Amino acid sequence: QVQLVESGGGLVQPGGSLRLSCAASGFTFSNYDMYWYRQAPGKEREWLSGITRTGDSTTYVDSVKGRFAASRDNTKNIPYLQMNSLKPEDTAVYFCAVHFIGSAYWGQGTQVTVFG
Repeated sequence: QVQLVESGGGLVQPGGSLRLSCAASGFTFSNYDMYWYRQAPGKEREWLSGITRTGDSTTYVDSVKGRFAASRDNTKNIPYLQMNSLKPEDTAVYFCAVHFIGSAYWGQGTQVTVFG
């Protein structure tokens, strides 16, 4: 059974940093690219970042380029999202995801609130 459990969200002031983690289980983690999404109140879920299964390549939506960095530890089955220079518009629930042929799984999400 695929499980993704995000953690690391919280309250932070503008300019602050957070690192999100996502404990993955139920599939062979090192065989799959991993993704990060977010959903702000009243908005659709937005793709943020992808990281290849080996971690040697990452991609980002323009709005987070240069501020967010995806990484992964294949020995622990955990992808990470380092978020720096946070802005109020980054306030959202953040999700990690894995895509299989014909299906996709998301975790329950972790709330990030940037205030001040």
